[in-house]
Amino acid sequence: MFSVDCTKLKDYFLPAKREFDCIYFNFPHCGRKAGVVKNRELLSRFFHSCAEVLTQDGEVHVALCRGQGGTPADQPRREWHNSWQVVTVAASAGFILSDVHPFRAETAHGYECTGYRSQDKSFCIEGALNHVFTRSTPLLYCKPLICEIQLERQSISFQVPQVLLDKINRGFLERNSNHPVRTIKEKLTAVLSQAFPLQSIDYCLSLLLQGHLNAVCHSNIFWILPSPEETPSTEEMASGRANAILFSHVDFHGDTDKNVREGCQTPKRCYLRPSLLPYAQAIIKSAAFVPGTLYVFSGPVFRKCRISPYCMPVFHEMLFVCAVNRGSENSCTQMVVDKIKTSIRSLHQTISDFKLSISMQEATSLGTAEINDFAAFESQLGKIQFFLCMEVDTRDSSERGSCVGAVRMAPYEPAGSDLVVVFVSLNLDLMAMLICAIDDWRMLWTSDARFLHQFPAGELRIFRSFSLYPPSYVHDVSFWLPDGEQFDDVAFHTIAREVSDEAVASIHLLDDFQQPGTGRKSLCCRLTFQSCDRALGRGEVAAMQLRFREEISQRLRVALR
Repeated sequence: MFSVDCTKLKDYFLPAKREFDCIYFNFPHCGRKAGVVKNRELLSRFFHSCAEVLTQDGEVHVALCRGQGGTPADQPRREWHNSWQVVTVAASAGFILSDVHPFRAETAHGYECTGYRSQDKSFCIEGALNHVFTRSTPLLYCKPLICEIQLERQSISFQVPQVLLDKINRGFLERNSNHPVRTIKEKLTAVLSQAFPLQSIDYCLSLLLQGHLNAVCHSNIFWILPSPEETPSTEEMASGRANAILFSHVDFHGDTDKNVREGCQTPKRCYLRPSLLPYAQAIIKSAAFVPGTLYVFSGPVFRKCRISPYCMPVFHEMLFVCAVNRGSENSCTQMVVDKIKTSIRSLHQTISDFKLSISMQEATSLGTAEINDFAAFESQLGKIQFFLCMEVDTRDSSERGSCVGAVRMAPYEPAGSDLVVVFVSLNLDLMAMLICAIDDWRMLWTSDARFLHQFPAGELRIFRSFSLYPPSYVHDVSFWLPDGEQFDDVAFHTIAREVSDEAVASIHLLDDFQQPGTGRKSLCCRLTFQSCDRALGRGEVAAMQLRFREEISQRLRVALR
């Protein structure tokens, strides 16, 4: 009617009139007997055209006949290869599917469903769906970041590991934050302050620690070692002229223990804090420590880990510490845990009718399948008496649960004291996910403002995803392991995080093979790329996969097949 080509929209409007709030394309089709491939191409060119004329907060509405979209919302759902794959096509132009609902012609002002051209035949819209697309936040390129801190009266500058560049200094626990983890922290603090004299210590806690980690698996640590070219000379150290040292992040692989032993030769071996326990242990030994007072520590901690929706390389830990008379440690622990349960149930009941249960389970009674990465690492930091576990009924009537805390007890030094120290550590991020029904830890760290807009003024709510049915892409990689070296799967997962900007949703071992005669071993792993908060196109993923192959070849010394 208006001779406008939907694949070249900017050519038909002056620059001042290109800012559209909404673009509708109802039942697109190439015409005649065009197949699904040609119609995908039409949609691809249309979405790229929309990107040039749509406002930042605008919407693109695409109505498709039953089954064409290829999403789980279609009933019945076509086979993937026989659908228009609308979400994947839109992702290539930077759009995400934010809503999908039954098509109603009356909702589009001025639109009339006229039927087939030159025929007395109505157009069937039964089961048709309207797909609402919005702009995705772009992939942010994070420049290398140098942080400077004071550690043991010395100024230390260190390079932030690449996988943590967008997660350092996010300020989720600061006073002006309305992030769910802060809301949970403040609620716990308020309730516990009514039962104990309470002192919060969440300031001046260095991100770096020094010292030995005897029981902790070194593959889980973000090691920070001095750059050789920046290491001061012996004369500078002796004269005191060296007051700042530049540290860089180091990935250990292969003979990890050997590397760490060699690193022990320098007193400057540091690592990003994997726990707040060292700060609690330090204050216990100080003269300012008062038995009976509940000390509260909080802040982000950093741990290398395998990729999964509930396993995070950085999270916010909350640690409670109190010294009590021997014999009353169990009652003190029960009181702290009961107050935690009361707080969490109170928060959850305000936003959901789903049942939430919190239990304290003995560490020895927890099955292998029930121990998540958080619990497994906590066990390395010292003996645990109890795990704190949360379980929530979900929207689909299934149950979702996880270990979210650990309880320890230790004699109070010096020897002969009649006091016992109780430590209760919590993973605030896991608790926020379970309370607010957030399915993927990456959503907690998204830069998309639509996440925090769902929690105004720190109010907790059930989270509604703004990216529905995100496309996923599968890539397999096979490689020979280096002779005589133990494969570091945590390093393998960490490299995948780095090259994809956390776009790898899962890694599974498909096959392992040992060559007869030589004993040479090969692995085949499947990487599934899927972003929970931004558009992810096929070409973008292919580039990530190529870089991943290059990185594991260089850094893990594997031979690609």
